[in-house]
Amino acid sequence: MRVMRSSGTALRALARNKTRAVLTTLGIVIGIAAVIAMMEIGNGASMAIKDSISSMGSNSLLIFPGSTAFGGARAGAGTGVTLTADDKEAILSHCPDVARASVVVRAGGQVVYAGRNWVPNSIYGTEPSYLDVRDWTALTEGDVFTGRDIRNASKVCIIGQTVKRELFEDESPIGRDIRISNISFRVVGVLAPKGANLMGMDQDDVILAPWTTVKYRVSNKRSSSTQASSSSSSSDTVNTLSSLYPSTGEGLYPALSATQQANTPMPVRFANVDQIMVSALSGESIPRAIDQITTLLRERHRLRAGEEDDFTVRDMTELTKTLTSTSTLMTRLLLIVALISLVVGGVGIMNIMLVSVTERTREIGLRLAVGAKGRDILVQFLLEAVMLCLAGGLMGIALGRGISLVISTVLGWPTEISLPAIVMSVVVAMSVGVVFGFYPAWRASRLDPIEALRYE
Repeated sequence: MRVMRSSGTALRALARNKTRAVLTTLGIVIGIAAVIAMMEIGNGASMAIKDSISSMGSNSLLIFPGSTAFGGARAGAGTGVTLTADDKEAILSHCPDVARASVVVRAGGQVVYAGRNWVPNSIYGTEPSYLDVRDWTALTEGDVFTGRDIRNASKVCIIGQTVKRELFEDESPIGRDIRISNISFRVVGVLAPKGANLMGMDQDDVILAPWTTVKYRVSNKRSSSTQASSSSSSSDTVNTLSSLYPSTGEGLYPALSATQQANTPMPVRFANVDQIMVSALSGESIPRAIDQITTLLRERHRLRAGEEDDFTVRDMTELTKTLTSTSTLMTRLLLIVALISLVVGGVGIMNIMLVSVTERTREIGLRLAVGAKGRDILVQFLLEAVMLCLAGGLMGIALGRGISLVISTVLGWPTEISLPAIVMSVVVAMSVGVVFGFYPAWRASRLDPIEALRYE
């Protein structure tokens, strides 16, 4: 009952100076609003990072060939020829923490349909399981090519939304033939929209086809056509290394005999792939999957102890942790700046409460003279400070939510409501009221009634 009566007295005292009470809480309002807005923007940025990485495939691992070395100079990861489709099958069979896997063969070139042409960001030769690894199984039209298409090296493909827009506009591409590096492909499906990745590259600007088709027809066709064009252009000149005596038709080097050809056999075509994408069973099983893949590939590639791996396994979760930690660090720095404004608001409340004690000295002395105790005065002034901070905290929460919604609507930045930040803001507001209001309340409770009644 004593606390209830003190609360009523505190409210009446605050109501006598409404303008001063509102201005006093302004620092708390700004501080709490800044905390709420920064936390929601930071959480939105973290979620956007996670969504962008998950669009590349959940729990995914990328396996690249190793590097090549020429005269002691290393060309970098991915330049070697060490991965095959059999490696992918072995990973699926002998790595229990691997859920799915798919090979990838990269190509490039111009795509032509009717009178329109386009150069997509990516032309991948792959398998139907690639879409499972990338969590990209939804198609807006058509269907995915099958394992039979891979075995037969069928000239079929599925395209992304950007390729569809550039080549077909509003026309349905299903069943239409497009030409990739002068090779005809029939469109059998259209992928669902995926959006941009972390680097800003359009993931919908892609064409997927059976990896055997891309490997043996598109890539080989491009290299053979380049060689043919270079040889034809060189034959038109008079003095070249390939045609030293154009008048007689003799080449620079004599043709090899049958014995010489037997002693210098041509290398067997090696069905290597540019990349293997792997999806682990869960995020917790990624380290085990990496160990299993590393052990298996070293055994298959006959690498001795102490030799470097001729492949590279990249973990996407490390990228997630790095970017998320960076976003969290920036959010914390902004939060510290917002907390400084809370301290400034608390100092303002202490100042106003000291002024209030000075103005109401005679009132305090009168209450003490008629029997009020020091703790009653302490509780009353402490409640006034807490009520001011709590009201400022509630207004700050509303303002912070409004700022977050405006930023999300106008600027398009991702934001996400943070219930812990709201609860923390209320607790912090009450704590600021207690900490910065205690000294004025204690000073008021320690006044001498006789001296207080004499105060002018």
